[in-house]
Amino acid sequence: MKQTILTTMLFCMLGQVIFSQAQTVAVKGKIINEKNEPLAGATVRVKGDLSTGTLADQYGRFKLTVTSLPVTIEISEVESESKEVSVTGTEELNVILTAKGTTLEAIIVNAPDIRLKGSAMSKPFTIETISAKDMKVSPLRPYDNLGIKKGVYGTTSSLLFPTYSTRGFNGSGSTRVNQRIDGMDNQAPGLNFPVANFVSNGDLDIESMELLPGASSALYGPGGMNGTILINSKNPFNPKYQGLSVLIKPGVMHVGNKSPRENSAMYNDYSFRYAKSFNNKFAFKIGAQFISADDWLANDTLNYERSGTSGKLISGTRMTDPNYDGVNVYGDETSFNMFGITKSIEASYIKGINDATGGMIPNIVTMLNGIIPNGSAYTDAVNIINGVFVGPLAPLNPTVKDGLLPFYWGLRNNIVPDQKVSRTGYHEKDIIDPQTKNIKLNAALHYKLTDKIEAQLMGYWATGNTVYTDDNRYALKGIKLGQYKLELKHKNWFLRTYTTQEDAGEAYSATVATQFFNEAWKASGNAYPQYIGAFLNAKGQGLADADAHLIARGYADIGRPDAGSEQFKQIFDQVRKIPIPKGGLLKEKSQLWMTEGQYSFGDATKNVEVIVGGNYKKYILDSDGTLFIDTANAININEVGGYAQLTKKLFNEGLTLSASGRFDKNENFKTQFTPRFTALIKLAKDNNLRMSYQTAYRFPGNLAQWIRLDVGGDFLLLGGLPWVKDYMHVDKNPVHQVKNDGTIEGTPYVFKEFKPETMSSFEIGYKGLIKERLLIDAYAYFGKYEDFLGRIGLYQPNTGEAYSITVNSSNNVKTHGYGLGVDYLLGNKKSSSIFFNVYSDVITDVPSGFKSYFNTPKYRMNAGFANTGFGKGDRISFSALLRWQDAFQWEGELANGPLNAFTTADAQVSYKFPKIKSTVRLGGTNILNHYYKNAYGNPQIGAMYYVSFAYNL
Repeated sequence: MKQTILTTMLFCMLGQVIFSQAQTVAVKGKIINEKNEPLAGATVRVKGDLSTGTLADQYGRFKLTVTSLPVTIEISEVESESKEVSVTGTEELNVILTAKGTTLEAIIVNAPDIRLKGSAMSKPFTIETISAKDMKVSPLRPYDNLGIKKGVYGTTSSLLFPTYSTRGFNGSGSTRVNQRIDGMDNQAPGLNFPVANFVSNGDLDIESMELLPGASSALYGPGGMNGTILINSKNPFNPKYQGLSVLIKPGVMHVGNKSPRENSAMYNDYSFRYAKSFNNKFAFKIGAQFISADDWLANDTLNYERSGTSGKLISGTRMTDPNYDGVNVYGDETSFNMFGITKSIEASYIKGINDATGGMIPNIVTMLNGIIPNGSAYTDAVNIINGVFVGPLAPLNPTVKDGLLPFYWGLRNNIVPDQKVSRTGYHEKDIIDPQTKNIKLNAALHYKLTDKIEAQLMGYWATGNTVYTDDNRYALKGIKLGQYKLELKHKNWFLRTYTTQEDAGEAYSATVATQFFNEAWKASGNAYPQYIGAFLNAKGQGLADADAHLIARGYADIGRPDAGSEQFKQIFDQVRKIPIPKGGLLKEKSQLWMTEGQYSFGDATKNVEVIVGGNYKKYILDSDGTLFIDTANAININEVGGYAQLTKKLFNEGLTLSASGRFDKNENFKTQFTPRFTALIKLAKDNNLRMSYQTAYRFPGNLAQWIRLDVGGDFLLLGGLPWVKDYMHVDKNPVHQVKNDGTIEGTPYVFKEFKPETMSSFEIGYKGLIKERLLIDAYAYFGKYEDFLGRIGLYQPNTGEAYSITVNSSNNVKTHGYGLGVDYLLGNKKSSSIFFNVYSDVITDVPSGFKSYFNTPKYRMNAGFANTGFGKGDRISFSALLRWQDAFQWEGELANGPLNAFTTADAQVSYKFPKIKSTVRLGGTNILNHYYKNAYGNPQIGAMYYVSFAYNL
């Protein structure tokens, strides 16, 4: 009976397949451009049916199976005008697509993230797009094209560590911006922000990038308060992205007499990518990129007065200020007061004499206090005053004459000043290897389980050297980052799990390492007595204070290793490899584990599109107590989240409404809920008005929660969770807040609940494409931040200790701004284009004594001109960019200071060799070589000129 049933079922299934095959028709054809070149990777779909489609192979040929004829198919290609073709028979089609010229409006077709499917024109929120064609023509590296989009600000810690943020709160490493590469959160787990694109799929494998300025937590989760960056890689199933691609890009940096360096240096960038597909069932890709250069190093030697988390520039140099502390001079953060040290030295000598004489010290003490004793003690006192000892005190002659008397004499005659003195420091070029390197490896396996489900296994791994700025400059030497993902993808859903593995390698704090270096070659316990003794001796000879200080420093610095000497290298390499708090090394091997999924129901309920998703995230923080308070055990942090979005189109798609909401729970904080509401009004064809009310939040980052770091100054950097109160023993030793002017509040500081930071914003915008030539995009927004996260300084009078802790502001911090972008196509072929954008961001209501780190100029502008092809065969192309930003006052952990306005220009010219599928480019960034800084305490950025050879790009 069972056999009969199985046989019947088998015949029914076979019949269904045969019937299905009998009802299908194959549509075949070839897609070419106007030059008769095949358009590999062109998309072919049945109109109105996004589930039925295929790609043209490397020869431009395609085969599409449809259920019946006639049918209308849509053919599109990213650099060509789309075309609809009516098919009535089975004859082979020959389709010619016309080149678009420069693309004004990027169309996101089959975007890897289904939350962004469709045209950027139809989005109810601001979105900036960067296509593969944009990256080809730009003189900038692919990732740096983010910096010319409206609303974006950049901070350059070093050549390989640019940070991009939107709508304010700019800094080196932004915890308010999400960055995802192929769906993977690209943050370094310990730091909670991406190390630029240090670990990624490589420049040759980037297909496109999308930037969502402003709040984006509703769908993309914690951290997206000020934007989300999405980087998409090339799928090896696409024939357009198959085969071998190579990029060779040598260049030169540090050119001209304006450079802080004596000699120019080479820049090298080499990449390759190889991809292949087998029967459109299995595909793989591999790639690598190597970058090396002598980096820009910070060289600001202005004098800086530090006071807890605050500070200011002051006058003076090493020659004029005994307590000189250069902004980018390290080791001089160690500082002691001469008067206090002298009192301690005197007390130490007296105790030593007392111990050596078996109790004869009372005579000396009374003498030092100005009381001349009677009897035999009188003779002893006279001998002490004259520095001559006889009888039982004879052995003390060297000790008292050379040790005690100078300090006694200086104190009793008011010659020892109440003056702080710093150790002599070293410049950044002395302690940070300028050779920056980045080695990236990437590989992926793609397998189609069915026609609609694709499995992906991919991994990115990177290592190298770079420099990062925060509370001081960190040399990330030998840092390693890896990301590994397994994913199942369908046009309506995805399920992925991935991990990020971080290894700080030999990363070290420039400040802390140099302070320990100074202690290693001569301890401060020896250096300061030598300094004071030499100072008093010089004063005894009648010299002025300034001259006496110079003589004293010279004496205390006897034996100081010269930068670059073998002695210097030996000692410095030793201390930088010793973990904090006894050396400069940051031992950090943190991890991130993430599983997430999403499903789109489409028009599931009365033409309402529904999207739901959820995720589980786990951090494992492991720094052996050098960065976090994890001396005993690694710290585990768990998060869970979920979201949903409803979209409804009304009035014949003239109005599109959407509502979304997300909840997230971090085990250290209460559950957060973030709603978003948007409306898109179609004013006319390709003319839309958008409005949105969005909310966002961020849990305090891992550093803000758990950091315990001696940054080498006069304060200890701590997190904000309740453990900090126990660590400081505030029940026995109350702490007081340090004001901006350095004064101390009179009443003890009262700790409050440590909360996530939240914000809400309203935005209105317009985007219009006029006559296929002019694109206008404008927006204005208003935002409000609650429980704003920042740092305050605390001082503990009972112990003399100073701290910097993360807290929430009691005020609501407000922001507002606007942006305008204009793009225009020129000429009959639309091969030339110009663009211009301007934007502004402002912060208000920041409470006194609170550091917001807004760090944004009030005005910023970008402009550019490009031509994608002219001359014989349209082989020549070029582009030029102009970037300007206003002056403003930088507020940072390392230092506060002014940033000048600057203008910089970039340009590139290219020539194609179609027969060998190659392009030669000549270009440069900051070609006028006008050195500028976009963050105080960071290096000055000069020109880089390059020539490149690209094959099969």
